[in-house]
Amino acid sequence: MKIPQKHFVRTTLGLLLAGSTVFPALAQDDPVPSVSAFEKGLVNWHNLDPVKDKVQGTGVNRAYTELLPNKTPKKTVVVAVIDSGIDIYHEDLKGKIWVNEKEVAGNGQDDDRNGYVDDVHGWGFLGNAKGENIRYETYEFVRLLRKLAPTYQSVNSVEQVPAAQQPEYKTYLAAKQRYEQEKAKYQKTRETLAQFEQSLVACQAVLADHLKTKSYTLEDVKRISSPDQNVMRAREWMLGTASRGLTPESFYKYKEHVDTFLDKHLNLDFNPRTLVADNPELITDNKYGNNDVVGPRPTHGTPVAGLIAGLRGNGVGIDGIAENIKIMALRAVPEGDERDKDIALAIRYAVDNGANIINMSFGKGFSPQKKFVDEAVKYAESKNVLLVHAAGNEATNNDVVTHYPSRVLEDGTQIKTWIEVGATSRALGKDLVGVFSNYGKQTVDLFAPGVDIVSLAPENKYNKMDGTSFSSPVVSGVAALVWSYYPELTAAELKDVLLKSATVYPKETAYLPSDDPANRKKTKFTDLSVTGGIVNAYGALQLAEKVVAQKKTKS
Repeated sequence: MKIPQKHFVRTTLGLLLAGSTVFPALAQDDPVPSVSAFEKGLVNWHNLDPVKDKVQGTGVNRAYTELLPNKTPKKTVVVAVIDSGIDIYHEDLKGKIWVNEKEVAGNGQDDDRNGYVDDVHGWGFLGNAKGENIRYETYEFVRLLRKLAPTYQSVNSVEQVPAAQQPEYKTYLAAKQRYEQEKAKYQKTRETLAQFEQSLVACQAVLADHLKTKSYTLEDVKRISSPDQNVMRAREWMLGTASRGLTPESFYKYKEHVDTFLDKHLNLDFNPRTLVADNPELITDNKYGNNDVVGPRPTHGTPVAGLIAGLRGNGVGIDGIAENIKIMALRAVPEGDERDKDIALAIRYAVDNGANIINMSFGKGFSPQKKFVDEAVKYAESKNVLLVHAAGNEATNNDVVTHYPSRVLEDGTQIKTWIEVGATSRALGKDLVGVFSNYGKQTVDLFAPGVDIVSLAPENKYNKMDGTSFSSPVVSGVAALVWSYYPELTAAELKDVLLKSATVYPKETAYLPSDDPANRKKTKFTDLSVTGGIVNAYGALQLAEKVVAQKKTKS
């Protein structure tokens, strides 16, 4: 769940099959060197206040202005970002990256004897000691199918399987069904794209021949007037596709995206894990990875870190939420599905090295080594660590469809220091909830800004994006802000403060998230999460003050 690509893929596929030529842009495709390129109202809207600014942000700016001028932070909060990698050298993260003071940088030794050599800013669980890294991975259901097919592909019914193996057989069937559905969908999309490309190439050739150059612009095409009907048909076709938001550049980017799904994510023969040379099903086989926390794909982790800790008031880029903060970078999320083992070890690394909050902007539909993650999150809970997780971008009800990792453990118990986050937009109304956002009256705790979010991109750039992946760090940032002033709170108490102080709209009606935006149903916003609200830093700080005062009185 790196960006809401699955939502965009479904939407685009539907448009393609309907004969349309609209290709929604994927987040992180077009980063820019300055936030001045974006609509002014989008930059830092997540920090605005629903009362003072009439924008459904988090009240962060109001909190700094009205509640914190005469207060001094009591603690520097460490937030571990388990993600795809972070550009720790970004101009808007200067001084905000965690440093392992016990490790001597670059000496090739494990100075602090924690099992990780030169882990100065964190660790990468997607590589090897040679510095080689995994970028692309398959989906978990592909890995499951590859593993289980030799055993079950000839089985015709569950009655043929011994009782002890029936759960595994059902997992095989679910993985097989998902694989076949996804592969058929993307193959059909590829065929449609191939047909479209034929028309595109033909029209480009006709127009280039007419204009005597391949370097023509849309304005050049508009000015074409010719008695040659072939030229005019090519002109109309090109202008028609442009009017529906498609350029040749965006088409080829989307074509590459589809190719990646078929050639990497859905390829049964693709197994990049051999590069790591570990056993992914053995948690004790943990001596792998490297100290490269940037990696080949920091395009997702960088904006996540920026929302939490981007330098405030420096006149550059965006304003992050928390000031007294350090970001611990843990690279464990490839382009594809993450491995349970990597996530479990990353959580344990974060806890053992002093993280107070762990942000988890990732997720998947199958978790074959869930036990590894369960044990890790229980460990985090026991060490007073707050876990913040993105609800997902499939537009599904998490009460009905389980997404992993989950706070619900295999034994039915739940992690009490876990917050699940959905995505909202700037304005009240029917479009308040992100069309892609997962939801759940029992499983999603609250919502946070996650639509039209401007944040950091690698190499000192910036981008606009959507996704619960970016709502989660907003909550992590608010949590870090509150904890830095009120470290007397336990992680469970901090969660309680954030949930009880959320901005609630009892009468607000919104569209239910859906993978079919044309046929969305209406629902009460309060029915989409436990709190029915949006995280609010201003209210959380006020409530934290009262809770801490009461604790002191009782003691």
